[in-house]
Amino acid sequence: MMQPKSIDPISRHRPSAELVAILLVCALVIVAPVLLNNDYLLNKVARYLVLGMLAMSLSLSWGYAGILNLGQAMSFGLGSYAMAMTLKLKTVPVHTGPQGLPDFMVWNNVTQLPWFWWPFESQTFAIFAGMAIPAAVAAALGWFMFRGRITGVYVAIITLAAMVVLNLVIIDQQQYTGGFNGITDLAQLELFGIAFDAYGRSTYYLVAICMTGALLGAYAFTRTKAGLIIQAIRDHESRVRYFGYDVGAYQIAAFALSAAIAGLAGMLYTIVMEFASPTFLGVQLSLSVVVWCAVGGRQSLLGALLGAILVAGVQGALSESATFLETWTLVMGGLFVLIVLFLPKGLAGLVSSLWTLARQRSFRPFRSLHRIGQTEGGA
Repeated sequence: MMQPKSIDPISRHRPSAELVAILLVCALVIVAPVLLNNDYLLNKVARYLVLGMLAMSLSLSWGYAGILNLGQAMSFGLGSYAMAMTLKLKTVPVHTGPQGLPDFMVWNNVTQLPWFWWPFESQTFAIFAGMAIPAAVAAALGWFMFRGRITGVYVAIITLAAMVVLNLVIIDQQQYTGGFNGITDLAQLELFGIAFDAYGRSTYYLVAICMTGALLGAYAFTRTKAGLIIQAIRDHESRVRYFGYDVGAYQIAAFALSAAIAGLAGMLYTIVMEFASPTFLGVQLSLSVVVWCAVGGRQSLLGALLGAILVAGVQGALSESATFLETWTLVMGGLFVLIVLFLPKGLAGLVSSLWTLARQRSFRPFRSLHRIGQTEGGA
């Protein structure tokens, strides 16, 4: 009589291990204000969490869908400017010109509010647009690339070029966007009667809740049928197409979802930093996000998030240290090279390997007993 196939105890626990780690990190983030009784540190941690969200959004595109987006900061910047525009229109009169015009428009002899600023008088529209506009731009760009079956390095070049073009447009149209200076002197965000001060706990909790929701939502998406198909496309695109799936549609969906999360992170970054700048959609930030993903592990949402927090935190500490004031960029570059050479799957890959090894050793006695029971049953 055929024996039923035994279930490997390691494989049963493997899917839940990542979820448990995510929940533990989210819980730690929520209780952090209890440990950090300092408004400046709270603001700094909130900023790192937002950057972690940005890295996590790239992990969804690059690690799970196999789409290396070198222009991820474009979605981040669009979300940032959407929030800055609505908060600028709510500033006190001393920071605006006649009829509520933003100050930089007055300085550039603009006499009336441009038509594309009108919708941002509604804060609800701005919050929606902060995610919808990046997603729409990404979907349009994705339709052009993936319907044309553009892959690999060409996708990276196109996304980088699109971001550079948008950055130049924002800088050039100073009378409408603030140019190099960006949009400054913003009002505080108010939702449901709560004012979100950049250095207050309310803003930190807003960031923490949004980060938790985005991380859990992205994790849930990767476990759906669509998420599994996207990962299959990453591993073998032609085989998935052979089975009749619309590969381009799935790639566009993953690309747009990644952009929407990045747009949400951009809106939160404007709230935390209290301004929007062209640097938020610059080449330096966009390439930094790729580095953060590589360090944390691009095929792990949590790894990418923690990689961004770790790298940004170490970078901040070194740049503020008198010892490494002139050499911190060299130190960071050296660390990145070492991680790429010896940890190609990032820190998440190292943790996963150690976890697997520990589980194998812990379950070895149970496997031995199982084999003995099979032998006695057969006898």
